[in-house]
Amino acid sequence: MTNIEAGSVAPDLSLRGLDGQQHSLQDLLKHGPVVLGFFKISCPVCQFTFPFLQRISSRFAGKHVTVVGVSQDDQKGTKEFNQQFGITFLTLLDQKPYPASNAYGLTSVPTVFFIEPDGKVKISLMGFDKAGLENISHHLAARENIAASPLFLPTEKVPAHKPG
Repeated sequence: MTNIEAGSVAPDLSLRGLDGQQHSLQDLLKHGPVVLGFFKISCPVCQFTFPFLQRISSRFAGKHVTVVGVSQDDQKGTKEFNQQFGITFLTLLDQKPYPASNAYGLTSVPTVFFIEPDGKVKISLMGFDKAGLENISHHLAARENIAASPLFLPTEKVPAHKPG
């Protein structure tokens, strides 16, 4: 669960990324909406979900959209996770005492937020949510005035939901 639901203002966060730089949500939102996904490297549902977030990131690369992973693990493990699952989008480290995760009231991962440039949460997802991820992709396509394309391939057996 999370106490940040659609319509809420997303708490700002400022975390160091795997790129060594400090990033704040406020700065990221200056470039457009942010898809923010919290995860742990040992979480099987996170391992299942994050390649689909990578698809969203790849689909909208060069557009006014930022996909960000927020890892609750250390730098070494997070880098290995990203390599193993093909994650190339910005990844931030939220280590103990987990200031960002606590600000968002997280009790499980993955938790994904679609945050508008004004800082309001448009979509809040807990666990893997197929329809929710498709909804994020459709909103981004509409914002960019491009045709929406399916996020999931017809040959993939993807469940509707997996709890985190």
